[in-house]
Amino acid sequence: MKRLLAPLAAMAVLSGIGLAGIGLAGMGLAGMGRAQAATYDPGASDDEIRIGMTVPLSGPASAYGIACAATRAFFARTNQDGGINGRKLTLLCEDDGFSPPRAIEQTRKLVESDKVLFLYNALGTSANTAVRPYLAARKVPQVLINSGASKWLAPAENPWVTTGLPQNRTEAVIFARHILETMPDARVGLLQQADDYGKDYVEGLREGFGPEADRHIVAIETFDLAYPTVDTQILNLKARNVDVVIIAALAKHAAQAIRKIGDLQWHPTVYLGWASTSIDYVLKPAGLDHAKGVISTAIAKHPDDPRWKDDAGVARYLDFMKTWFPSGEVTSLSNVLAYATTEVLVEILRRAGDDLTRANIRDIARNIDVQPEMYIDGVRYTVTPQDLDPIKTFQMIRFDGLQWQSFGAPISSSK
Repeated sequence: MKRLLAPLAAMAVLSGIGLAGIGLAGMGLAGMGRAQAATYDPGASDDEIRIGMTVPLSGPASAYGIACAATRAFFARTNQDGGINGRKLTLLCEDDGFSPPRAIEQTRKLVESDKVLFLYNALGTSANTAVRPYLAARKVPQVLINSGASKWLAPAENPWVTTGLPQNRTEAVIFARHILETMPDARVGLLQQADDYGKDYVEGLREGFGPEADRHIVAIETFDLAYPTVDTQILNLKARNVDVVIIAALAKHAAQAIRKIGDLQWHPTVYLGWASTSIDYVLKPAGLDHAKGVISTAIAKHPDDPRWKDDAGVARYLDFMKTWFPSGEVTSLSNVLAYATTEVLVEILRRAGDDLTRANIRDIARNIDVQPEMYIDGVRYTVTPQDLDPIKTFQMIRFDGLQWQSFGAPISSSK
């Protein structure tokens, strides 16, 4: 997209898709009058856009609930700079405890009582699946949902849904290809969360290994989110004499798996799903020494990666965290992704102009091509009505005991 030039320099604090484009949105049309009558659905008015979010503020996945606070901080900054087309953004967050029934209850509240225009960045495959029929029946968009499940890529089955994340299955394909290149005789064990998240890793590994899948994948250990630990699963993988462990688990169980491997003084090569790469919420609880050498992928710039020390987008992100979200952890992947995904949201709203109907928001969200500043160079968010897979390029990263380090060139899943 085109970047605006010097007249908007004062708006540079607004990070985003070519920054200044969002700056123009912030300046908006307030004070200029509206050229024609605006069109609104519930949740939008001349002065405000009301947006709903459900996240786990309690329960086993509560670490990811930080997206609510980070997004509110982004909205506060946007509002100070004039909002979007003269309208302030209001975020209403509800705690679903990572429970699908509770997600349904809280979503109904947001739509029926709080009158939000749409749901944004709601966390989890199960929760988003549970609320999909209700929202589709009422034609309320699920915008940039926080789920990397491949099920969201079927346009006919998800007429009101767009995802904000890359596919977990695609990451698994890349893991398999990397293993084939570096350890062609590897015996692979998978720690699989017993839901759509974990299933996507099984399918992706089989796709990536191809005809050699059964030779390489020698053990799969599953667990439920309600399990207190995954110690038994790790012991079982060790007993199968695997030399590669792939962890398809979220925060608490991912940390437990890494710690148990370390406590056993076992040294397989460990691949970790990118959703669990938070240093503070996963690697520190696991033990930084235990996590040293773990491999994953990234789509966003890690603020502590020396590669980005002079990057303008990272500098603006750091300024945002210092000024607008000082209680937030700067290096948290959840905060980085909340920031980057909200950059995409702001661009969707800017393009919507005065047509703030649910159908128009949905249509724009399903046909957009942007590069958030906190995405790694060359990684874009691109969807069309026919292709809802938004991110197809990844960067391999390795934990050095203190921070994540990029290695190798970005990998495209389309190759």
